[in-house]
Amino acid sequence: MRSAAAAGGSLVGRDVEIAVLDDLVRAARSGRGGALVVRGEAGIGKSMLLAHALDAASGARVIQASGAEFERELPFGALHQLCAPVLDHLAELPARHADALRVAFGLQAGTPDLFHIGVATLGLLAAAARVRPLLCLVDDAQWLDAASAKAMAFVGRRVAEEPVAMLFALRLPASGELDELPGLDVGGLSDAEARTLLAARRHLLLDDQVLNRLLAEAGGNPLALLELPGAGGFGPPETTPVPTRIERSFQARLSGLPDGARRLLIVASADPTGDPALLWPAAGLSGIDVPTASAAAAGTGLVHFTTGIRFCHPLARSAVYGAASADERRYAHRVLAEATDAVTDPDRSAWHRAQASVGPDDGVAAELERSAARARARGGVVAAAAFLERAAELSRDPADRIGRTLAAAQAALTAGRPDRAAALVRAVEHAALDEFQLADVDLLRGQVAFQSDGDTSGPEFMIRAARRLAGPDPERARRCLLDALEMSLLVGRANGVLELVLTAVRSLPASGPRPPDILDALSLLDTTGHRKAVPVIRQVLDGPGGPAWTGYPALALMLAGEMWDPDLHLATVRWLVRTGQESGSPLLIRLGLAQRASYGALSADLGLATASIAEEEAIADATGGPPQLYHRIHLAAVCGRRAEALALFEEASAAAATSGSGLLTGNIDWASAVLHNGLADYPAALTAARRAVADGALFLASFSLPELVEAAVRCGDATAAAAALESLTERADASGTATALGIAAYSEGLVTGSEEPYRNAVAYLERSPLVTYRARAHLLYGEWLRREGRRRDCRPYLRTAHRLLSGAGFEAFARRAAVELRATGERPRRRSSHTYDQLTIQELHIARLVAAGATSNEVADQLFISPRTVDTHLRNIFRKLGINSRRQLRDRPDLGS
Repeated sequence: MRSAAAAGGSLVGRDVEIAVLDDLVRAARSGRGGALVVRGEAGIGKSMLLAHALDAASGARVIQASGAEFERELPFGALHQLCAPVLDHLAELPARHADALRVAFGLQAGTPDLFHIGVATLGLLAAAARVRPLLCLVDDAQWLDAASAKAMAFVGRRVAEEPVAMLFALRLPASGELDELPGLDVGGLSDAEARTLLAARRHLLLDDQVLNRLLAEAGGNPLALLELPGAGGFGPPETTPVPTRIERSFQARLSGLPDGARRLLIVASADPTGDPALLWPAAGLSGIDVPTASAAAAGTGLVHFTTGIRFCHPLARSAVYGAASADERRYAHRVLAEATDAVTDPDRSAWHRAQASVGPDDGVAAELERSAARARARGGVVAAAAFLERAAELSRDPADRIGRTLAAAQAALTAGRPDRAAALVRAVEHAALDEFQLADVDLLRGQVAFQSDGDTSGPEFMIRAARRLAGPDPERARRCLLDALEMSLLVGRANGVLELVLTAVRSLPASGPRPPDILDALSLLDTTGHRKAVPVIRQVLDGPGGPAWTGYPALALMLAGEMWDPDLHLATVRWLVRTGQESGSPLLIRLGLAQRASYGALSADLGLATASIAEEEAIADATGGPPQLYHRIHLAAVCGRRAEALALFEEASAAAATSGSGLLTGNIDWASAVLHNGLADYPAALTAARRAVADGALFLASFSLPELVEAAVRCGDATAAAAALESLTERADASGTATALGIAAYSEGLVTGSEEPYRNAVAYLERSPLVTYRARAHLLYGEWLRREGRRRDCRPYLRTAHRLLSGAGFEAFARRAAVELRATGERPRRRSSHTYDQLTIQELHIARLVAAGATSNEVADQLFISPRTVDTHLRNIFRKLGINSRRQLRDRPDLGS
């Protein structure tokens, strides 16, 4: 990027914007980093502002990159461009981070560690900034490839503790990863500012009538003000957008150019890398006299040939490329493909060859398919989709074209682009498809619907796919139905899906002898109840070939809850976390961490719960997704923190309304019942529990039954309490776990008023890992004993309940136990202040890690932040806790693991 002065432009009317940029650069020089996205229409002056920042960055090192309209499909291309000047600092990174970048940039074979590319980039820039402050300038950010944009946004969110400033120029309208970073909107110049800008161009002699028309046509756009006079832009008013007219003004400079100079400009416009080592050989292959042509081309002011080839403005590149004929563009891409090393840069070579193709070319299509596989292996699913889509266009054989189009649609879905996937599916759905391809189309349409807010047709399409396959491939047909159910659970939109799937199962033609599968078990659960179904569910989930639930982990988690089997739930959670870490699947590890947080809440392990929440949020941020909510809801509810829980309920309700997530709504209802039972607000608990049970969702309905029993008994609704107890008892008897039997027993005590069930509950739950329910059994038995006038007998149970509940931080239930103890004449020991009362979830997790001996680097690696950010958090932790050393953290008993 040239400096503002060298560009010959002006920054008239940009005092506010300049001050903001100067503050950003000044802060980086003093050790405080930041990121800023300069947004505005084409020609408004964004590039000039970046050029000013470059001029202002004295004493800082500047590295630059730019998005490329024609290379948005190449994963990590822009990130590599930004990081290339500082790759000599790779050796200063942890080996895992250095390898992640080498793989992402194609410098090393392997599958990239997607979780760590962002934090590895942060570490690389921080290492370079230790020498001197760093300014990162990224122009044309609207054209960044998706992988680079995600990594840069990640760094931008975390760079505050480093002497690194990141400045992006982004053309409107645009949206994407960078939207969440601080922004600076650049508008048009005022009429007075526009006149000042024109007055500085002394060679422009304009009468008032022409000047007024120019001001009106330019609309305050600085580039338009400077370009339109030279393009003769004073005819009748035009309705075309200003950027289009500016492009035409650039194109006007091409007229009269020698053929060689024009061809050189076209080749340069088709190569967004700006690499002279590529342009000059490509020009040579075109037979261009490079010295003569480059001098003529530079004379237009459109392009500058230095250590890198730079157009004077992004619109200039677009103008040159757009002015070329289709044949000229294809020829430019052909010579660029020939000049590109197909061994070291096979994807760019294949892409140029594809752009050079005029019709079907099976060889290029096959190359693109291989590029798609490489892109997918490097985490570039957006690139994979684009390569496959172009490969389909170049495929001569209809079967290849259909197969590649469907593969492109699947890649687009994986990339989180359901709209593009739907368009690709529509492109082939009227072709002559066989039954298997029709099933593939239905499956893709179903997956698109599941990922599209407000579209409820997902189950219908996936069930139709199953019906198509019922004859030719009955096993796959059943997998389609299970996939529909699993996907509905993963996206949180399972309401009614189980009923649809089971109806479809019953309509499938009978197949030959086979062992029972999950669908058989679910059918039994639906038709005969838990007593007959649970043994089959256990048999299926723990089959002789290994745990079958690894194929359907979300469904396994639901079934574990339905059977009140915490051991199966924990085994599934551990598998999810381990497999997610090994495979790099954000979906698996985030599901595992969220469920581990819920397990931590129910087992009264606050450390496990908060650590899991902090890790899930960190991975969500690292991979560009919103954090999960339901496990935070669970923790707030069992802790009895009313204000926090209600705020989370409101947030989750809004999210559920937007996404149509019935499961999230069910989680809110269960958590609300727990919260209000703890607060002794039994009418509110009863209302919430009724909703959760009526919903009938796996796991949530079963877990809501004891809440319904307790609330109904306290509200005097004996009928509702008895019905809920009957349903709970059936589940507990079928399950046979200590957890299920204990919870059913204390619920029976509530309904019958008999002592023996309470005693049984306490005995059973001593063997359960779910300490929450063990403590509640002691509390309910103690409450019953006190109401029976047995003060001496009740105290041990109430003391145990209070100790367990207050020790775990379950404030509402602990207050209930304290009230009961005081009613016996005993003064319960005041709950001492806990570390988790004073710290945020992330701070608590950092404190626990450091207390366990972790270094700042190790904490940073786990939470995807920089070591300096860890140290900043530690200073805040020390201040809040009134301590000043890591050793003092280790001495705090409530930070033990």
